[in-house]
Amino acid sequence: MSDAEWAVVRDAMPVPGWLEGRGGQPESYCHRQMVDAVRYLVAGGITWRAMPADFPAWDRVYAFFRRWRDKGLAAEFHDRLRDRVRTVAGRDPEPTAGIIDAQSVKAAASVPAATRGFDGGKKVNGRKRHIVVDTLGLLLHVMVTAASVTDREAGQTLLARLHERNWRVTRVWADGGYTGRLVDFARDVLSVALTVVRRSDDTSGFTVLPKRWLVERTFAWLMHSRRLARDYERRTDTSEAVIRWSMTMVMSRRLAR
Repeated sequence: MSDAEWAVVRDAMPVPGWLEGRGGQPESYCHRQMVDAVRYLVAGGITWRAMPADFPAWDRVYAFFRRWRDKGLAAEFHDRLRDRVRTVAGRDPEPTAGIIDAQSVKAAASVPAATRGFDGGKKVNGRKRHIVVDTLGLLLHVMVTAASVTDREAGQTLLARLHERNWRVTRVWADGGYTGRLVDFARDVLSVALTVVRRSDDTSGFTVLPKRWLVERTFAWLMHSRRLARDYERRTDTSEAVIRWSMTMVMSRRLAR
């Protein structure tokens, strides 16, 4: 990170308990080194043991990543940056609308059979990333499942979790894979208007669809991180954490500019 980007990241990072006098052991490594190491792994797609010697030892970096994943600090850090990006863009920090979609990716041999499946539509054996983004394309919520899980099944859980954390979201756009009972569930249980943006049957080739292109752009941002080219993680919550770390790089660079 440049000094300007580190200034943005440092202000958005959760404060450790020992710095606030809440106990705990002081950390041995510089936070900037740790964040840089995690970002290097996510962007470069390397293995943990291939961490360059310029960074702290790989097991210390992994312990930092694991602690932030398990304690919810990665999600808190991501959400703080998202609120700042929305504020700079002249938006309210709490969004009121979103776009939902899913992406199927191949799974590496390290992914256990219990959390992988086959997506018959995309012909992909691996996992599926279900995300909800706001109208700026910023990530609101993410859930990783086996690729065999349908969009409707995962969409019900994803929208319910979204409603718990971002209760002001009252309208969500989606593609044709989210039709059926999910629309009724969103309206009757969550008070969310789920609008399906359909592709015209007369259209041939690539067409930019209203609102739906925003979430497709977010998937394109994520694919800039080589660690996300396919799913290498044993646990689904690790995959979700890597996605959040990838989005923090997008947002911190935007704020630094």
